[in-house]
Amino acid sequence: MTFSSKLIEKAVEAFASLPGIGRKTALRLVLHLLNQDKATTTQVASALVAMREGIRECQTCHNLADEAVCQICADTRRDRSLVCVVENIRDLMAIEDTGQYRGLYHVLGGIISPIEGVSPADLNIDSLMERIAQGEIKEVIMAISPTIEGETTVYYLSKKLQPSGVLVSAIARGVSFGGDLEYADELTLGRSIVARIPYSR
Repeated sequence: MTFSSKLIEKAVEAFASLPGIGRKTALRLVLHLLNQDKATTTQVASALVAMREGIRECQTCHNLADEAVCQICADTRRDRSLVCVVENIRDLMAIEDTGQYRGLYHVLGGIISPIEGVSPADLNIDSLMERIAQGEIKEVIMAISPTIEGETTVYYLSKKLQPSGVLVSAIARGVSFGGDLEYADELTLGRSIVARIPYSR
């Protein structure tokens, strides 16, 4: 792909570095922005810079947040006796989109995977245990993708939570084994949360 401008080439390279965007799509985005007024382009750039500089991790659940505590954790209408454990932010968003769950969350930041060198110490497990120790949480829902690594993570967490006496449940298997939660349709995922079952060790 030949460019008549180094500035356009750099902009295309920047967009093409994003996941799922090839060079042709990147060029279309760049040309689209060039056809807009300068204020629109500035607004897009400013929003991205503000997001990158202002976004932080919720000190309670590790969700993305504008403040020290995310909007979900700060919402007093949520059921604080329920905590849904998810692998990542995308899974949290997928469950929220179902509109079927009104408890809190805890983002692990990954799953146990010895092959990839991810151990329990690399995940947000200690902070989960601290939340459990406060005594308000009565049930922990394991909403982790049903893969070998996911099942290993659920098993590890269930054993670790056993002495606390909290109920450990898992989402119903409307989600196929080996699938990712973020790709499940909202109806299936919503029903899986509602029809959760006690996790058997």
